[in-house]
Amino acid sequence: MMPVLYLSHGAPPLADDDVWTDQLARWAGDLPRPEAVLIVSAHWEEAPVSIGATRTVPLVYDFGGFEQRYYDVRYEAPGAPELADDLRGLVPGLHQDEERGLDHGAYVPLVEMYPEAGIPVLQMSMPTLDPGRLFALGRRLAPLREQGVLIVGSGFTTHNLREMRPGPDAAPPEWSVEFDEWTDRAVLAGDTDALLDFRAKAPAARIAHPRTEHFAPLFVALGASEGQERRSVIDGYWYGLSKRSFQFS
Repeated sequence: MMPVLYLSHGAPPLADDDVWTDQLARWAGDLPRPEAVLIVSAHWEEAPVSIGATRTVPLVYDFGGFEQRYYDVRYEAPGAPELADDLRGLVPGLHQDEERGLDHGAYVPLVEMYPEAGIPVLQMSMPTLDPGRLFALGRRLAPLREQGVLIVGSGFTTHNLREMRPGPDAAPPEWSVEFDEWTDRAVLAGDTDALLDFRAKAPAARIAHPRTEHFAPLFVALGASEGQERRSVIDGYWYGLSKRSFQFS
């Protein structure tokens, strides 16, 4: 059975951070090699639940104001039509957009983890930001793990771009540290109830996530791995934001 991941994916300049890229590469090297990757990114919200292209199409450069080299990145992973067929049996009313490529929440970490682009990848939307509904969606996805599918929730453990610190190695603000440490404790303790109610239970939740789309993929990962062991694989901060990432197996 494949593990489930929640990772903090970074912005396109992640590729310039030698520490982070090495962490992601080493993590992938320690995982069983997946038959396919199903990734849920903070950057695709669409209802009903939707899946992207099952063939290789251009990436979605869903950001602005960066140097041209970030728009020149390519990641031509194979499509995953068989995985799409399996998903249709698990998620009623599934919609498909055969023209939508991988957005940066998907391809930025995958470039570092599987740079050869040899593993089929399918992206799935979040139909809501409601934690309970995303947890239930994750439960539906759990059987895919027995077929060698690596389920990845891609977000950012703290995400407030207006409060970012200057420089990738800048000391994190107190609110980012508090929320990160609370999340780590709650995940490792298996306190799903507290995590689902994080807006009320976590310290500094509203400054750590003014909008919750970057924390939301965690709930899909929690649902797909309910009751299993979990560990923190990556920690630390980038421009003051927590890059905490977890593995559930």
